Order: sequence, then structure tokens, then C-alpha cells
Amino acid sequence: MAAAARIVVLPGDGIGPEVTAAARRVLDAAAAQGGLQLDYVDDLVGGAAVDAYGVSLRPQTLRLCKTADAILFGAVGGPKWDDASPTSSLRPGTALLGLRKGLGLFANLRPVRVDPAMVATSALRPERVRDVDLLVVRELTGGLYFSKPKRRYQTPRGEAAVDTMRYSTPEIERVAVRAFELARMRRRRLLSVDKANVLETSRLWRVVVSRVAERYPDVVCSHMLVDAFAMELLRRPQAFDVVVTENLFGDVLTDEASMLAGALGMLPSASLGGGTLGLYEPIHGSAPDIAGKGIANPIGAILSVALLLRWSLNNEAAARADRAPNRCQRRLNGKWDLEPAGQSLRVLEPVTRQDANDGLIPAHVSFAGPRQQQRHPRGRRRFDQQAFLARQAAMRRHDLRVADRLDAAAGLIAGRDRALPGGGISNPNRGGDRSWPRHRLTAHEWRRALGLGAVHLRPR
Repeated sequence: MAAAARIVVLPGDGIGPEVTAAARRVLDAAAAQGGLQLDYVDDLVGGAAVDAYGVSLRPQTLRLCKTADAILFGAVGGPKWDDASPTSSLRPGTALLGLRKGLGLFANLRPVRVDPAMVATSALRPERVRDVDLLVVRELTGGLYFSKPKRRYQTPRGEAAVDTMRYSTPEIERVAVRAFELARMRRRRLLSVDKANVLETSRLWRVVVSRVAERYPDVVCSHMLVDAFAMELLRRPQAFDVVVTENLFGDVLTDEASMLAGALGMLPSASLGGGTLGLYEPIHGSAPDIAGKGIANPIGAILSVALLLRWSLNNEAAARADRAPNRCQRRLNGKWDLEPAGQSLRVLEPVTRQDANDGLIPAHVSFAGPRQQQRHPRGRRRFDQQAFLARQAAMRRHDLRVADRLDAAAGLIAGRDRALPGGGISNPNRGGDRSWPRHRLTAHEWRRALGLGAVHLRPR
């Protein structure tokens, strides 16, 4: 009988315990189907460890992680510990940096995929984010976050501070090799992102990556400045496959990339070293403002479990864990109100009229009558979901014109509009006493606003 795989669970602070608990349930289910034996060991890090032991990361915790097959991490930090010095062991964030450095986890993998069910939640237009599938490989143990000197000091002219960005050829080479190997497993395209027009470290970075590229003639390698890539990531994200970059750039760019998927809470990450040991975590923070409310989004943590199964345990159960969030997303029917790192955990329950009465979804989301459900059962449900999510996206963009059109369309199609003098209809979001012009939505507007594709629903 195979030995049980040891999984060290470090829930951390804020919503960390909530999302790791949800991810652990998925991991248990996937392991049971895949015939895996798991041995969990829990420990404290971050603010929880500061309160219990006086330090954010104990040496005992680091030694425990070195004996593990994989580490499942939640999130650390919160306003309670914000007064500590940035380099102090009382600062929760130093726990994560200490784990990365102490375990030699030099490559951070952040896959960015947009599930078809979540296209409407993206901050970008649907045609911009459909079929996005890219992987960012971020160097994790060098650069500004770790190089010395790093200090604040007094000068005759006032307070000053210094950070140091240092990279060596071996540090760049090892993460570049990892990125090229990953590109070979995907679409064989790799983009290296740097700031070679300004920074000496970036000029070295470009030279070393170009040298490594000579060993991989089957992978197309190109280079781009970080400011140009930040724009291209929003303009044509489908064009990218594997992206490799240094620590600071990777940190910023992956947060930007999370908006392609709708929210920070949707993306996983894997921090890997030279072996199979890895640290797996969602990319969001601890979100203390929603901790304990039961609305934390576990999708990023669940997808991190899929990466854990694939990279550390080398098990095909990863595919089952990977599909779990997709099934949830396809059954949302408008129940999520996407906020950064905060979405409802009640994702497996169908939307009903009682949900609307309980205030779980806005009143403007319509429900078809029996005849309409009989005529367009699948299209009807899809419209309910897409109209709600598209309106939420429009409101986040402060695009009231699109939001009003969606409100009008919801009433028109469901037959719930109340005709007013002058051809207007009542707006349920404005008390029902005001009116605005009846909008005739074209097929192009429907596809652009709702992403309905082949489903043709026209207002009466």
C-alpha cells in the first residue's frame, strides 16, 4: 500500500481558513476517486502565529514544511498587524516570503483562464476575454523583494529609503528553464517581460533568457517591455501562451491579469522549486472585511488544489478538481455579485423565486412564466444569468447606459414591463415611479452586451 502524501495546511488569516477548508473538501473528494491517501498536518502562520507565538513564521513550521509533499496555503495579513515594521517578524507577510526563501521555491506559476460561464463577469468586453489561456511564470526569490540593502534612514534633508534590485545569471537561468519546459507542454510560445531600456538587471535578464532559448529551438521566444505588455495584456490577451518575468513585474501583472477572469478570487498559483515540493495558494489576500461572513470565494483555492495534485502528487485526480469550479460557475444563474476575493459559497443551489424574495439576487432579474420556459427553457435561464452578470459588470464600469438597457430588456423580454405614457416602462431599480425611453436592442447589441452567441432572444 502506497504511503500517504503529507499535506501541510497553513490557513493563515482573514478568509484564509474559509477558502482552505473548501479546497480541502474538494481535495478529499478528488483523492478518494483517485485512490490517494492523504495525511494532513495543520499549523499557524501570519497574524495567527504572531498572536499565538510572537512571530509570523516559526522555525518549527519551516522544518515541518520541508518534510511535506505539498503545502496548502490560505492568506495572511490584516489591519491588526499593520503597525509592525515591514521587515519585522511581527509582520504577517514575512511568513510567506520566509517560506518561499526557506524552501527554495523560485518559480511561481499563475495560470489565467476565463471559463465561458464567467465571460460576462470580466472587466473587459466578452470578445476580449473569450479563449484566454495563458500562464505567467514569476521569479520568486530575487529582485526588489529580497535583495539587500533595504532600509529607511535619516538624512539632513529628511527621511529617505532604499530598496535594491539584484539578479544573478543562475537565478534567471533556472526560472527561464522552468518556463521553457512549461511552454513545451503547451503551445510552444514564450514571452519574456522586462524593462531592458532602463534597468541593468533587465538587460542581464534578456541576455540570459535569449541564451537559454538556444536550447529550445522548438519554442518561439520573444521579448517585450513591461509597460508595453501591461497594455497588450488588456488589448489582446489571447495572443499569449507562457509569460516569464521577474518578481515585482510578475506580482503586478498577475493581479492585472486576474481582472480578465473577473476577480482576484478566481485565480490559483503554485510556487515550485527544483523538486516536486510546492506551495499552493489563491492569489487573493486575506480580505478581513468579509472574513467570517460565509461569502468568501473558494474558486482560487480549489484550483490551487488541482495544481497541487498535478505538480506535487502527479495524479490525474487534478482533472476532477479542475472541473469542480467550472461546474459551479455554470450553475450560478446570477447568484454571485463579483467583488475582489468575495463571492457566495452557495454556488450549488439553483436560483428560485424565493432567492429573489430573500434578497439574494436583485429584483430586476426576471423569471420567465411557464409558457416562456416551455418555448425557450435553456435560453431563458441563460438570459437570466447573463443579464444579471452583464449589468453588474456595467455598473462596475459606471456604464449606466448599458445598465439601463439591460434593465429595460429584462422587463421587455419577460413581459413584466408596465407601459407608461410616452412609450416608457417602469424601472424596478428606481422605485417604479419613473420612466425612461423604451430601447430597441439590435442583435449586435445583444451579443456585445450579453455574450448570448447563438441564442437569439429579441425584445417584443
